[in-house]
Amino acid sequence: MRRSLLAVSIAALALAGSTACASKGYVNKQVADVNSKVEGLSKSVEDTQQQTKQNAQKIDQVDQNAQQGINGAKQAASAADQSAQKAQSTADSANTMASALDKAAKSLVAEVVLSDAEGNFKLGSSKLPSSATQKIDDLISQLKANPKPVYFEIDGYTDSTGGGAYNKELGLKRANAVRDYLYEHYQIPLHKMNVYSFGEADPVSSNKTRAGRAQNRRVVIKVVQ
Repeated sequence: MRRSLLAVSIAALALAGSTACASKGYVNKQVADVNSKVEGLSKSVEDTQQQTKQNAQKIDQVDQNAQQGINGAKQAASAADQSAQKAQSTADSANTMASALDKAAKSLVAEVVLSDAEGNFKLGSSKLPSSATQKIDDLISQLKANPKPVYFEIDGYTDSTGGGAYNKELGLKRANAVRDYLYEHYQIPLHKMNVYSFGEADPVSSNKTRAGRAQNRRVVIKVVQ
């Protein structure tokens, strides 16, 4: 009887020991699995952080490239603007030179000034008075004395009284009055006469005085070959 109890006790202890060993192994396995997952998660986090850092570096590089591109575009625009200004300046100089050469190529034969200072154009008027027509008649007499192919440039001017547009129109009317007189009385072909209006531009005297304004109200007749 005692032997039977002892055998049962030993069997129970063996079973308990075996169960304890089995539980410890399970726990160790679970711990190992958890550690493995933790290590995997840690590595994943590190990889994510590394990728984030790389992305941030790439973004910074893109920003730098974009800024460089903007700066380059600004510099190119500035250079283009300077080139355009230089080209315009060159064109203006060329036009001025061409105008000077054109004027030099034309030989001035005679020049007559019809102004209010000599009793001609009155304030606001484009009518040719007799004193003006007499000067035109004298000019034609000179040209007939030495006949040659010539052209007429007729420039109309005003004083500063009135607005710019009004003065421009008045200057043109004065110049046209001279052209019409030459055509009607001396049959000068219209294609040999060029008419211009400069309005109040290029005054020959001060517009602050009555006498000065009278001199600025004028028509200049230029005879050129």
